[in-house]
Amino acid sequence: MQIELINTGSVLMLGRVLNTHQQWLCRQLADLGYVVTRQIGVSDDAGPMLDVVRESLTRADLIITTGGLGPTSDDCTRDLIAGMLGVKLVRHDEVLSRITEFFTSRKRLMPESTKVQALVPAGALVLLNAHGTAPGLVMEVPAGKFRSKATLLIMLPGPPRELRPMFTNQIVPLLKEKLPLETEFICRTLKTTGLGESRVEEMIAPKLKHLTDRGLELGYCARTGEVDVRFVARGCGAQQTVAEAECILRVAIGDNVFGVDDEQLETVIVRLLTEQKQTLALAESCTSGFIANRITNVPGASSVLWGGVVSYANEAKMKFLGVQQSTLAAHGAVSEETAREMAEGARRVSGADFALSATGIAGPDGGTAEKPVGTVFIGFASAEKSRAYKFFNRFDRETFKYVTSQQALEILRRALL
Repeated sequence: MQIELINTGSVLMLGRVLNTHQQWLCRQLADLGYVVTRQIGVSDDAGPMLDVVRESLTRADLIITTGGLGPTSDDCTRDLIAGMLGVKLVRHDEVLSRITEFFTSRKRLMPESTKVQALVPAGALVLLNAHGTAPGLVMEVPAGKFRSKATLLIMLPGPPRELRPMFTNQIVPLLKEKLPLETEFICRTLKTTGLGESRVEEMIAPKLKHLTDRGLELGYCARTGEVDVRFVARGCGAQQTVAEAECILRVAIGDNVFGVDDEQLETVIVRLLTEQKQTLALAESCTSGFIANRITNVPGASSVLWGGVVSYANEAKMKFLGVQQSTLAAHGAVSEETAREMAEGARRVSGADFALSATGIAGPDGGTAEKPVGTVFIGFASAEKSRAYKFFNRFDRETFKYVTSQQALEILRRALL
């Protein structure tokens, strides 16, 4: 099945807004077994947009467009596509009523221009918008107009808070009805850390050859501090094939596998701490609270995270964590000794079961021959031991923080295992 996604909007082409639709819609569709074969972004200009849509209509079974359904002058997707298909725009009374109610309920004056959203292509299936004013539109382009087979054309509003519930609640049932899948489709992602992409492939590819020879698709995605391994299988027995592949990977890589599909390392940490009824305290210098930020992004973090200290200055390290002035004088703020005392101090002050610390040189300045930019020490403290780990993370400041936080969380995960 040929599926194409067209994201419209000059604001996307200017880089002023991140195109989240591409990732979100491709993922939602793939999880259902509808794998997007082509996606493209295009400006609001009539010429380029018509070229893109016309080209897709010559080959795609399903086309989804996003954006361009609103009331302003640059919202032209609906009008251009209707014109290209030779379909008139007609007023949809229920949509107009919804738009009026939208403004009335909020005690806001309704601009006359908003009524244009109630004009829909004749014969289109109208998807009422529960979170905005622009309806979604579904059109079946008949066989013979652009190609020998019919094409299902779906137009979705641009704002994510409108698009996502509309897709989930209205488009998904429609796809299953109009374009039912003929074969089973299974996609599974195993998330690993601590190994490079080439090393992961080296460890698992030979062991999975009998499955890839039978049609298993094997893919890798290297991220900062992680490597995702993706298994895709289709047809009869797809579930069993992916389950066997996962088992082989887990045996080969062991504890380097930390999660599946959308799991993040911080999610795993919160789950493990919760299951073991244990708590965590943090002492962050070079990461400036980034470890705490990641953990508190997880629901339920309040039951396991005591809190943290952003001890950027040496005075803060001494005052709030009890780091010895003699330690700082002898070894410096970026040192194994200071990282260990920071972790010990955080655990002592909080009474938590575990503590993590991070101190390093993010750059671009501040490095020395002995401690170049990128040097970082991560401290770990528990009731049984305390120690510090040295890493060298030569990245820009933002990536430096992320990689360091990843290393710290992985140290804790290993301890919890």
